[in-house]
Amino acid sequence: MALNVIMMGPPGAGKGTQAGRFARERGLLKISTGDILRESTKAGSPVALRAKELMDRGELVDDATMIAIVRERLMRPDAQPGFVLDGFPRTVAQAEALDRIVAERNNGPLVIVDVRVPEHELVRRLAGRLICAKCGATAEPAKGGAPAPTACAKCGGELVQRTDDDEQVVLERLKVYDRETKPLVEFYRDRPTFRIVNGAQPQERVAHEMDTVIDDAALSGAKVAQQPAAVKAVSPGKAARA
Repeated sequence: MALNVIMMGPPGAGKGTQAGRFARERGLLKISTGDILRESTKAGSPVALRAKELMDRGELVDDATMIAIVRERLMRPDAQPGFVLDGFPRTVAQAEALDRIVAERNNGPLVIVDVRVPEHELVRRLAGRLICAKCGATAEPAKGGAPAPTACAKCGGELVQRTDDDEQVVLERLKVYDRETKPLVEFYRDRPTFRIVNGAQPQERVAHEMDTVIDDAALSGAKVAQQPAAVKAVSPGKAARA
C-alpha cells in the first residue's frame, strides 16, 4: 500500500525541509508545485506552458490548470509507491480534486500533516533566512553557535535575504496564509488521517514526531478503508492529534 502525504504549514515552518527528508528516508517522491511546473514546462506539456504564460503575466494559475498538472504527475508509475506533496492543495477545490485522484489511484489513504509554529518564531526564522542569489537555494541555519554561512553550499553563490522576508512583509504573508488556508484546514481536520505536528521543536524532534504521526495516521486510514461502507458513513472523524 502506498504512503500518500501532504504537508501543510506557514512560511518558515520547515515543512519543505521535513517533506524532503521524509521522502528520501521512505523512498517516496517529494513533489512541489514549483518542481512540477518546471519539469512539465521543460517536457513541453501544453497545460504547464499555459500555466507559465499566466505566471509570466503576473497572474495566478487557476485551480483547473494546477489540478491537471498535479494529476498527470501523480498518475505516473514512479508515483505509485507514494508521494509527499508540498504546496498542493492550496484551495478546497484543489483538495476535493486530490481526493478524486487518490481514489482513482486506489493505492492507500491520504495523510495530512499540518506543521504548526507560533507566529513570533516564524518571524524570527524568516527574518534571518538567507537564500542564494545565484541558484535560489535556502541556506541551512547555523548550528551550535557556529557563524552564519556566507556562501551557498550548493553552488558557492552569495547568500542574501529574500526581499519578502522583511519583518512587516512576513507578518502580512502570515496573515494571508492564515486567511487562505483556514478553509483547507477545516476541510481536513475531522479526518482520521489528519495530524498536527509541533514545528517549533529542534529539527530532529520534529522529524521524530512527524514519522510517528504519519505512520499512525496511515494505519488509521487503512483501518477505515477496510470498514464496510455503512460503518464508514457513521464513524466519527474527530481524530486530529496535537
